[in-house]
Amino acid sequence: MSDETPNSVTMQKDGEVAVIIVNNPPVNALSWHVREGLKTHFEAALADDGVKAIVLRCDGATFIAGADISEFGKPPRGPDFNAVLNMIEAAPKPVVAAIHGTALGGGLETALVCHYRIAVPSAKLGVPEVKLGLLPGAGGTQRLPRVVGVEAAATMTSLGDPVPAPKAKEMGLVDELAGEDSLAADAIAFARARIADGPRPTREREVFGDVAAIEQLKTANAKRWRGFEAPYANLACVEAATRLPFDEGLAFERQEFMKLMMGSQSAAQRHIFFAERQAAKIDGLPKDIKLRDVKKVGIIGAGTMGGGIMMNFLQKGIPCTIVEMQQEALDRGLGVVRKNYDASAAKGRFKPEQVESMMGLITPSLELEALADCDLIIEAVYENMDVKKEIFGKLDKIAKPGAILASNTSYLDVNEIAASTSRPGDVLGMHFFSPANVMKLLEVVRGDKTADDVLATAMATGKKIGKVAVVAGVCHGFIGNRMLAPRQIEAQKLLLEGATPAQVDKVHVDFGMPMGPFQMSDLAGVDIGWHRDPNRIESIRDALCAEGRWGQKKQAGFYDYDDKRNPSESPRVAEIIEEFRQKAGVEKREISDQEIVERTLYPMVNEGALILEEGKAQRASDIDVVWIYGYGWPVYRGGPMFWAGLEGTDKIAAALEKHGFEVAPLLKEKAAAKAGF
Repeated sequence: MSDETPNSVTMQKDGEVAVIIVNNPPVNALSWHVREGLKTHFEAALADDGVKAIVLRCDGATFIAGADISEFGKPPRGPDFNAVLNMIEAAPKPVVAAIHGTALGGGLETALVCHYRIAVPSAKLGVPEVKLGLLPGAGGTQRLPRVVGVEAAATMTSLGDPVPAPKAKEMGLVDELAGEDSLAADAIAFARARIADGPRPTREREVFGDVAAIEQLKTANAKRWRGFEAPYANLACVEAATRLPFDEGLAFERQEFMKLMMGSQSAAQRHIFFAERQAAKIDGLPKDIKLRDVKKVGIIGAGTMGGGIMMNFLQKGIPCTIVEMQQEALDRGLGVVRKNYDASAAKGRFKPEQVESMMGLITPSLELEALADCDLIIEAVYENMDVKKEIFGKLDKIAKPGAILASNTSYLDVNEIAASTSRPGDVLGMHFFSPANVMKLLEVVRGDKTADDVLATAMATGKKIGKVAVVAGVCHGFIGNRMLAPRQIEAQKLLLEGATPAQVDKVHVDFGMPMGPFQMSDLAGVDIGWHRDPNRIESIRDALCAEGRWGQKKQAGFYDYDDKRNPSESPRVAEIIEEFRQKAGVEKREISDQEIVERTLYPMVNEGALILEEGKAQRASDIDVVWIYGYGWPVYRGGPMFWAGLEGTDKIAAALEKHGFEVAPLLKEKAAAKAGF
């Protein structure tokens, strides 16, 4: 090893057992210097006649957790990973992997070339590469079917979920479980006992199991994998292991890996992996800022949103006081929470006693005064500025000093809400997405006067309750809903010009969205935000609402629905659209799918550029995180701003100009440079 190489791998001997130890904090990633250290020390141990067996283990919190993703796309450095693995597998002395923490991806592939595996019961083993749009590219798809069989290998590679060590032992992935606190000693003893058995190269073992399991997995996951390439590539590699000699299987795996690695889907999924972590960082705030304590939470409003928000806190053991105006509304809200938990318990997600424990953390009340001892109070009433200002004015007098006052508003001006208190520094927006107990996104809206520690505490609280939190500035609709608006406006215009709701929705679903604009409207409720005057008909939506076509809940919206909520195109909606078309004097014409993309998806990129220019999002990748986690944008397209780079900002700007949009200056700038965001 050269002088500048970090000393991340060392070796010590215990009699005739050499112990090679990786120490590359924080997760012992397979950086170039780790590969170099493994090569050097394995060569030394194999050349030493006094060494009869080798143990590979790691210091710190975990076994090798995987590849060093920061090296992706950079010129290769250090020894080739596959060459190091092949050397370990070909060792004429038994090699034992001693696993604690996680052995993931390249970490598990390293353990698979070892002849035996011992693990502590709390360890987890897996190949999560599929979640980054990749496959285990160092023999994982070829060695796993030889160790755990075709079905388990196909499941592990295509779904990417880790396996707990006790289950891994049942599967044959782990040979023995060590004591939780005695792995180092147990591994040496285990290795010593294997000297008589000798090495057991994985590549020489036979593939076993039923190849039919692969097709069954495809059928079972068809909906989940729609549009994704990586799950199918993983399965193709496992299938190849059943029919090709090992070296040919490796070559096939390499070919599939490179296809994915060079493709846009993996680039998009890796982008989101880093974007999610980046979103947690608040520009301009010190990392060591002191957070406020959040030990008790108050929720105002026991409707669908309020109850859903509360469930997040209950599941983390945080007591909640929930306030409603009427006893009936309070009882109904608590009943829904109980029903949700009971349904989860029936599926085995919670034990009945956990449900009782969570329900026991709730203090229901009809008085705002009950919130006096709460550290964080979240208002979740309907979108009406006057109502919200009245509530915050009252909270100002009730809440204890230092309590954080948050509004779950989707659109409204957080600064105006904050101005109704004498403590605007304690006020911000915490915009949860519905259903709030399921959806991962949390937009944390920073008011002009929001204190730094209040913002940092809200972000940290979001993380604690399992949300992906993103900072947004104050503007109508913040990040997500602001970008949704131009899409919805154009979708409505397209109906007048000749597209049908089904055509517009199909373009979005084919793109990878879970549903299109009109399906979404029917699901959420066409009447949301409607002025409620059936005689005031100014839009297609007004006409639908006036006839009681409020969406799925009424079995009629932009579509007709049967008793099982299956949609069909509606002749009545076609009539309403035709009436509006004639009134507006618009001539019906053929609308291409490409025009729908250009007029509904491109304007979102344009709005995103404006949001960045105005400083309402910290970074382009934050906008992508909002759309992935809040609106179901396909992760394999990386979010609207990342996708703009794939699509071509010059192409997007030109199409927007053609359709009469004003192109955002930042988008123009990117287009001129043919650059992404």
